[in-house]
Amino acid sequence: MVKAVVLVKSPKKLIAARLKRISSVKESFAVSGQFDAVAIIDVNVLTHIKDITTEIQKIVGVERTETMVQVQ
Repeated sequence: MVKAVVLVKSPKKLIAARLKRISSVKESFAVSGQFDAVAIIDVNVLTHIKDITTEIQKIVGVERTETMVQVQ
């Protein structure tokens, strides 16, 4: 399994709930600070992280994302 954290900037108040609808997002929650939500992703193949982040970026209201991949 490959894990990643995606930080999401969006003025939408329910963005964390919307992120939970994406199949590879195992957890999401609202945060304070420069970003508005965090999504925890679990995938089998590293290259699938790009597919998930692209899906997140297509959500209406998402202004930007930043992805951090777990290093083992």
